[in-house]
Amino acid sequence: MQRLLSLALIPVLLAPPASTHAQTTQRDTALSYEQQGNLPEAESAWHAILKAHPNDAEAYAHLGLIAGHQEHYKEAATLYRKALALSPSQQGVRLNLGLALFKAGEMKEAVPVFAQLLKSAPADSPDAQRYTILLAMSHYGAAQYAEAVPLLKQAAANDAQNLAIRMTLAHSCLWSRQFQCVLDTYHEILSLNAESAEADMLAGEASDELHDRGGAIEQFRAAVKANPTEPNVHFGLGYLLWTQRLFEEAITELQAELVNDPQHAQAMLYLGDAYTQLNQPEKARPLLEKALTTNPSFWRAHLDLGILDAAAGHNDEALRHMEQAAKLQPNEVNIHMRLGRLYKAMGNNAQAKAEFAKANNLTHAADEGVLKEMTPKSQPAPSPTPQ
Repeated sequence: MQRLLSLALIPVLLAPPASTHAQTTQRDTALSYEQQGNLPEAESAWHAILKAHPNDAEAYAHLGLIAGHQEHYKEAATLYRKALALSPSQQGVRLNLGLALFKAGEMKEAVPVFAQLLKSAPADSPDAQRYTILLAMSHYGAAQYAEAVPLLKQAAANDAQNLAIRMTLAHSCLWSRQFQCVLDTYHEILSLNAESAEADMLAGEASDELHDRGGAIEQFRAAVKANPTEPNVHFGLGYLLWTQRLFEEAITELQAELVNDPQHAQAMLYLGDAYTQLNQPEKARPLLEKALTTNPSFWRAHLDLGILDAAAGHNDEALRHMEQAAKLQPNEVNIHMRLGRLYKAMGNNAQAKAEFAKANNLTHAADEGVLKEMTPKSQPAPSPTPQ
């Protein structure tokens, strides 16, 4: 995020209160140490001032600045707050407070600070533009993507050539499910960088969410062409091909992702599943087992291993994997169907009947949901068929 804006703390110089000659000398000494970069001596000097004058806002502000330079950002924020409590009108100190919170990763706390600064800045001023970006990035860092979008749009309008802002905007649009916004921003990105793999991937994800699976696949193919080493680019394309049951093509892409990132757990998972679908257990099993060592919550890996074990006649192992899959993903119809078949093969007809009933109920509930979506809102939904 720092590539979007300058996050350097700014020097603070508050108007000192009326003071004695000795106080002025102490202050000049502290400032001199700061200018020389002698932070330990400067810190001691400001603490000496605070000991004699506990309500000296300037001393707290400078101690905050020193803490910030030492990357003690939470401590800096505390000191800036003390300075502002004593002298609330100091906008430079308020900005440093926001920057310290931002650098400390306290994004939600930074939001109201930058919002107040933006509210007080003259419209269209350089300060307003900077605070707009800082507020936008604080929302973004706090995962408040919908709130970030209008601010990022304004920042993009203020800087027609800033690719980084537009990429952040596209991500925010995607993660706040504003998919047309992603595609609109994508076209702006292309005008600045015609071969942006990351932008192609974002557009592909938006197209997929808009149920344009063919368009999504083409976007990811463009991303692969633009930069075949972009993280997740082959996985994204492989996953989309997998959803279309184009398993052989999916395998090629998922293997390519593992070349780029040998520890990519999801690529292992879907590659193992593709081999399972193609009835190649010797290739599927090691991938599925390795995926589970990385993430034991991969229910699909448990299901596939159960399928492979059942096919090999290892019913007890198959049952263990399938029951774990059902525990992790209880609403997956295929798990209950597979469990029902396995129980039946093992002679446990009562359990088989129970699993088939679960699968039937889940299918019926899904059908009812689709029916309600298809029913015009002005008409009542038909009653369920009596059992």
